[in-house]
Amino acid sequence: MRKIISNTTPLITLLSISKLELLKKIYGKIIIPKGVYEEIEQGKYKPYYTDLSLIDWIEIKTIKDSKPDLVIIDEKLGRNYAKHFDLKLTGTIGILLKSKELKLITTIKPFILAMTENGIWLNEKLINKILEIANE
Repeated sequence: MRKIISNTTPLITLLSISKLELLKKIYGKIIIPKGVYEEIEQGKYKPYYTDLSLIDWIEIKTIKDSKPDLVIIDEKLGRNYAKHFDLKLTGTIGILLKSKELKLITTIKPFILAMTENGIWLNEKLINKILEIANE
């Protein structure tokens, strides 16, 4: 089984646009570090909050020095760090593009708009590039 590890921001973003289940549909099971779970727990007041410990396809654990098959991370610094160690990466946008490719969603644009409405800052040039890649 592939070892897929997610950081906090992609989980929060997918929760905020009601698309967390895309991770299950694409990867089957994911691992989140205990610290990531604790960060998400600090947002219990958010309207989209979900207790990830109750989801059977999410495993919460202390991460040791084992190499994952894929890291899901959005932050630039974290992505640079992961690249330094030659880890395979994707992020929230990558998840949405993969979901469209697999026909799990039919369009990306409403989710990009929902992300920006929920306070996720995306540069207009990036949005246009994403929509171009998605043929939208």
